Amino acid sequence: MTNLVPVTVLTGYLGAGKTTVLNRILSEKHGQRYAVIVNEFGEIGIDNDLVIDADEEVFEMNNGCVCCSVRGDLIRILGNLMKRKDRFDGILVETTGLADPGPVAQTFFVDANLNARTRLDAIVTVADAKYLLDRLADSHEAEEQIAFADVILLNKTDLVSERELATVESRIRSINPYAQLHHTVRGRIDLQYILDRRAFDLDRILKLEPDFLHHGHHHHHSDVASVALSTDKPLDADKLVGWLQELTQTKGGDILRLKGILSLKNHDRRFVVQGVHMMLDADHQLPWKPEEKRQSRLVFIGRKLDGKALQQSFASCEA
Repeated sequence: MTNLVPVTVLTGYLGAGKTTVLNRILSEKHGQRYAVIVNEFGEIGIDNDLVIDADEEVFEMNNGCVCCSVRGDLIRILGNLMKRKDRFDGILVETTGLADPGPVAQTFFVDANLNARTRLDAIVTVADAKYLLDRLADSHEAEEQIAFADVILLNKTDLVSERELATVESRIRSINPYAQLHHTVRGRIDLQYILDRRAFDLDRILKLEPDFLHHGHHHHHSDVASVALSTDKPLDADKLVGWLQELTQTKGGDILRLKGILSLKNHDRRFVVQGVHMMLDADHQLPWKPEEKRQSRLVFIGRKLDGKALQQSFASCEA
């Protein structure tokens, strides 16, 4: 697991400040080398010219709707990159401002070759403090970008009042209560908060107040909600895998993200699962510490989620 190349997906609506953040990563002295993939929307690539000329290699994908066609593009580019993997320490993928980050994230699950050689480190969403509420009202993609995020940079905070900032933040939390949220001006952020986050390690989520999560977090504006499930009883591995597979096949279109750390009967390692829509990835990771309470927790962010039904079906996986 140790030599997987970390991939950071940088997303955010048009004008939020993604390219500024990307340039910051490329120009700061952090001693790491990054390969950069810029996903363009439209025939003519412009972003590429805005990305400063660093030692990094920049690849461009045109016609940037990152769906099936672009997924092929991304797999091809990443495959070529992996042949020269000694030349960089990590990969940055900047999506177009109009993209739903889901399919980009899915790419790392779909392709067995990539799955064996890279790890999705974090989805970092740059949000414009001044215009985010407007975008959430008129753009499905803006909402997806917030829902998928592991880290959110609420940028341009100097352009809004404290009160407006509080409103925007509360709206973000109603869609995604789990992402780490940082306030930024002109994309200035200590890079340790966005690179090599291992955001899927979930420990961060698990420190949140459990009862805050119990019945899903709903908001009248948004059809995206979160549901958190937990049990202190060990789970039966076969039942769990069957349940997850059935769930992602039948409800995958509505499940934006799922992640969990689970305790399986007769296993001394934590079973870590993560998913994007219909794609699932799971493996045994660190051993449970002797002093640690062995508890299973699973978090869903998605649409039309029935928290009660999920909790009941999850309970049926107990050993």
